[in-house]
Amino acid sequence: MKVAELMTPKVHLASPGESLRKVAKRMAADGVGFLPVGENDRLVGTITDRDIVVRAVAEGKDGNATVADAMTRDVRYCFDDEEIEDVVQNMGNIQVRRLPVVDRDKRLVGVISLADAVLKDDPATVGVALTGVVEPGGTHAT
Repeated sequence: MKVAELMTPKVHLASPGESLRKVAKRMAADGVGFLPVGENDRLVGTITDRDIVVRAVAEGKDGNATVADAMTRDVRYCFDDEEIEDVVQNMGNIQVRRLPVVDRDKRLVGVISLADAVLKDDPATVGVALTGVVEPGGTHAT
């Protein structure tokens, strides 16, 4: 099964210059904990609710700090035409629960999460990936 069949389309972007307060309110209203960050038609990072807590609030920054102050700059993504099994395995290896999805022109077309895959694909495949994700450490742990 291809990523495009399981991903969540119509993804909202955060901007590096937006305040964390504004982005956190949008996350709360939309019921999400992850947003890709875009600038000048390019994917430049991601921001999670955990990033806001660990990289901003814990460091004494307030809601006026910007997304750029807390976002993950090491952008990991997958392509919409990749096989979900390969992507889920990669998510386990790099210890992430969600990935931006781009087309072959590298335009953002959606987000894929382990939850998307477990609900709609092979739970055994996702279980292997989840084992990797929940292991402590990794480059995206903070």
